[in-house]
Amino acid sequence: MIDDGTLIHHKGSEMLSMRKSVYAAFLATAVAFLLAGCDVAPLGPGVDGSQPLVGPGAAGGIRLQPGDKLKVTVYGEEKLSGEYEIDPAGAVSLPLAGTLQAAGLTKPELERILTKKFSSARYINNPKVTVDIANFRPFFVLGEVEKPGQYPYISGLNVMSAIAVAGGNTYRASGSKVLIQRSGEEGLREYPLSSTIPVYPGDLVRVPERYF
Repeated sequence: MIDDGTLIHHKGSEMLSMRKSVYAAFLATAVAFLLAGCDVAPLGPGVDGSQPLVGPGAAGGIRLQPGDKLKVTVYGEEKLSGEYEIDPAGAVSLPLAGTLQAAGLTKPELERILTKKFSSARYINNPKVTVDIANFRPFFVLGEVEKPGQYPYISGLNVMSAIAVAGGNTYRASGSKVLIQRSGEEGLREYPLSSTIPVYPGDLVRVPERYF
């Protein structure tokens, strides 16, 4: 026969064990929640964290802008093929296709528009059109570099190679950041000094002075 003291002690042990189990479950849930909350995407390189590491049109290529000279090839149609420059208003004029807005488009997007234009003109059956950039707009490097100025754009350019083209940094240059004004944007934005940051035609790259 179990006396009252033993029964009370047994029930007390059960209650303590239950409380420990509840506390352990609560603690595990809280830790899991905190860990999930820590999985936050890092801020981008812009001053306000809103800018991605890649530049405009990265998913489908560089976006065309005024001043770009295009090489348009219409297979089997030499009279329609040639080089055409995007005017300051962002438009380009081609035979049969007429004048159309090209600024802001990628090369594949312009190819599709021209293909549709030539098809609707009923002059060409199943036209095959390719668009290449014959000459890019220049880019600019200013600030703490040895040779600031305007330079012809090279495909695949990044912040580090752009600075190298401008003769490299001066001894006063920042070793951690660079300022870039993208074509079509207003004002400079801060980016990390890294080869992962691309430079596009028309970009203005400014190397700031470091703090001593």
